[in-house]
Amino acid sequence: MKELMPIYLVSVLSLGVISQWLAWRMRLPAIMLLLLVGFISGFVAQPEEYIPQELLFAVVSLSVAVILFEGGLSLRFHEIKETGHAVFRLVTIGVLVTWLLASAAMCTLLDFGWGMALVLGAIFTVSGPTVIIPLLRDIQPKRRIGNLVKWEGIVNDPIGAVLAVLAYEAVVAGGFREAAFETMFSLVKALFVGIIGGLIVALVLVFLLKRYWIPDYLQNTVLLTAVLISFALSNWVQHESGLITVTVLGVYLANQRQVSVSHIIEFKENLRVILIGCLFIVLASRLQIEQIIGLGWQGLAFVGLLLLFIRPLAVFLSTWGTSLTWRERTFLGWLHPRGIVAAAVSSVFALDIVQKIGGGSLPESMKFDADRMVPVAFSVIVGTVGIYGLTASLLARWLKIADPDPQGLLFAGADPFVRAIAKALHVEGYHVLLVDSNHRNIAAARMQGLPAVNASILSEFTDEHLDFGGIGRLLSMTANDEVNTLAALQFTERFGRADLYQLAPASTESYRQETVSADYRGRILFSPDLTHEILTRKFAAGAKVKKTTLSSSFTYEDYLSHYKGKASILFVMEESNRLIVHATDMTLKFKSGQKLISLVDPDVLQETEKAGADDSINRPKKKGNDDSINKPKKKKASSPSESS
Repeated sequence: MKELMPIYLVSVLSLGVISQWLAWRMRLPAIMLLLLVGFISGFVAQPEEYIPQELLFAVVSLSVAVILFEGGLSLRFHEIKETGHAVFRLVTIGVLVTWLLASAAMCTLLDFGWGMALVLGAIFTVSGPTVIIPLLRDIQPKRRIGNLVKWEGIVNDPIGAVLAVLAYEAVVAGGFREAAFETMFSLVKALFVGIIGGLIVALVLVFLLKRYWIPDYLQNTVLLTAVLISFALSNWVQHESGLITVTVLGVYLANQRQVSVSHIIEFKENLRVILIGCLFIVLASRLQIEQIIGLGWQGLAFVGLLLLFIRPLAVFLSTWGTSLTWRERTFLGWLHPRGIVAAAVSSVFALDIVQKIGGGSLPESMKFDADRMVPVAFSVIVGTVGIYGLTASLLARWLKIADPDPQGLLFAGADPFVRAIAKALHVEGYHVLLVDSNHRNIAAARMQGLPAVNASILSEFTDEHLDFGGIGRLLSMTANDEVNTLAALQFTERFGRADLYQLAPASTESYRQETVSADYRGRILFSPDLTHEILTRKFAAGAKVKKTTLSSSFTYEDYLSHYKGKASILFVMEESNRLIVHATDMTLKFKSGQKLISLVDPDVLQETEKAGADDSINRPKKKGNDDSINKPKKKKASSPSESS
């Protein structure tokens, strides 16, 4: 069957990519779909039929190293200035509490021996970027609690993995009492080797990159090679210290300021998506559903105990006396999914134990526990990912610490027309934030009651220190087309390309359109004719932002007739409160109940205002004057319900 290896590998890759795309479309945790596909594919083909077992687990180990390195690249020290103490306690006290209680639960409920229970208990202390980052992307929690969850999930991965390895070595050595001192010494040695090794490799890479000794086209390749070499060498010096090494390497590169690693981060993120898909499918396909079912009610009880008692207690003890609110603690106590590290480490240990039993170095009595290691691990993975994936977002919204579908907008620029547009949205209840380096514009925005920050949209301060809670889109509306494009590039990772918008470039500056490729631009706002210059001129002449409600008696065709084609649609508000930003690459569909926010030319405004068809949003209401959009107007059944 080895000749079919290429077909098998391509099939796994294809299934991994398709599964993650379907999960995105269906708004489901990607790992749930990957595990399901893996279980099903196990009935068709077993990976050992196509890939030698030793090669399979070597590839799994290297893949986990790359995933943890990429996770380290996503960690920024400024993210935990407020919660660093809580993170430290979670990865020390929290890990210890989880380890001991999970081990005791396995002995009691699943009848594991203490040695094997301590090994698996250590495995269940980990979480990891493979599950945490996708869940956070779906949940969209507030910045502080989101950063805390991310840091805990990534940092405790190598710690838990090393703890599991040391516990396993103690079991193989003949027991914890006999190997207690050696185990503690190995833990300290692993931490020392991992941290020092990671720092040395990071310093060497920064030295080479800073002096441009590595050409751009080789940087990703060299860095990936350095990660794998440092992982292997570190493991050679001290068993399983490699995961600490690559995590430290990633964290150092992410936080140093001497060279840019943004392009490297993007490459590693793409690689992570491929690796996660392949690893979960391959590892899940090795497991039979009957093995999980065979655990009985005890398996369900163990997962329930992890969810309902052990995790909340570990968080409570770890965060007691910290600055975390009760809402943040509650959310933290209900979010600790297990991922690829738990799956990979348990699979490697189970295989190694079976081989040692066959070789006579371990007693036959351990085979019963070894055969159940992987089913228990995958039960925990499926249970935690499934339950957290389905409930964490609901809990976060109930606790008011998340907005899974943020409708707010970040405006780059605060010129008068930008303020008018932002004000129209702010009045309707949408969260807006204006960023401009012009102090006068910011002062004017604040006078109008708009949230505004005096800073450059391209500055590090804007990206790292502003609270983007409730904001899901960027509207880059400065007078400089290059700044607009650079802003779209800078916020690609935060918002995604679909939610990056910028004004059309000035038509008289065609040479600028040639220098800024369309590949780097955001989506063009409103209309190709509505450039910064044109919008400034229109508002100076008296143009206004108007809101019109479509109904069965006032359709889109009536809207066009009413404004005589001299109104440009900027946004569409759905009845569900979803906000559609009008871009030139989309075709809007109109229906009753929608509200159109438009820019209306001054000449047609005079006619409609004389007819009494509209009223200004920004104009103070006269006593007794109700401009409600739903108020019926006598003898004007064909007029729109609108305001500005």
